[in-house]
Amino acid sequence: MRILVTGGAGFLGSNLCERLVKDPGNTVYCLDNLQTGSLENIKELQKLPNFSFIKHDIVEPIDLDVDQIYNAACPASPPAYQEDPVHTMKTSVFGIINMLELGRKYGATVLQFSTSEVYGDALVHPQPETYWGNVNPDGIRSCYDEGKRAAETLCFDYNRMYGTKVKVIRIFNTYGPKMNPWDGRVISNFVNQALRGEDLTVYGDGSQTRSFCFVDDLMEGLCRMMNSGDTVKGPVNLGNPGEFTILELAEEVLKQIPGKSRLVFKDLPQDDPKQRRPDITRAGELLGWQPRIPLREGLERVIAYYRELMNKQ
Repeated sequence: MRILVTGGAGFLGSNLCERLVKDPGNTVYCLDNLQTGSLENIKELQKLPNFSFIKHDIVEPIDLDVDQIYNAACPASPPAYQEDPVHTMKTSVFGIINMLELGRKYGATVLQFSTSEVYGDALVHPQPETYWGNVNPDGIRSCYDEGKRAAETLCFDYNRMYGTKVKVIRIFNTYGPKMNPWDGRVISNFVNQALRGEDLTVYGDGSQTRSFCFVDDLMEGLCRMMNSGDTVKGPVNLGNPGEFTILELAEEVLKQIPGKSRLVFKDLPQDDPKQRRPDITRAGELLGWQPRIPLREGLERVIAYYRELMNKQ
């Protein structure tokens, strides 16, 4: 297979590239503009003969003859996507149009990395794919939430109008090695604060819930989705249905990194969802997939990764 991974130097993209290059029959093209991605994530991969890095912004068209396209390009943490909200929206909308045109031209399957944020501050819990969401179209998170919703629409419209082969997965909170320690997401925040002996910042009262999926489990779901039949288009939720409050997460981090850190509470950001847990029934039925790595084990691996990063500094 000739495989294009956009956003391939980012957290999810680099983990995916690492998995795909293990098959010597694959030629993997990693495309990234390095806005939030890092060459450090793909340093070892660039030594391999079946891996190529292309610096490019998918807001601009590109011509590449490939069989499969994993579209992971887009800043995913709130601080990153709010830094330039117009470009975030362009990445989601112009980017998927460019990838769908590529898929249309060469007959490639396009797998869109969508997000649980399409559900907004959900009024249905857990969130099934049939739920249409409760999204603020005019808030500081809208560039990401609405951009991803529009990208889903474009995928299915290209499929209906042109027969372009598409697949859409909705990713719930994912964590693991190669996650930027400064990306502003809750696990990276807590782990790095605890490792430095700093207080852990909890937004709101910590009662809001999240479900955390380890990156290896997500990679398995992604590959199963891409290689499922053409009739499996999605959307399909991929995430771990184990639900934890932010306070429970903070307590688990402090248990694994004992020290002087305490909890500090700050105001909840605008439009921050109160509950987040995927209904993964569809993933089980269509892909035979379910996550296997519990939060405690996954955190141990993330903590080891961040400790190694700190030792290199």
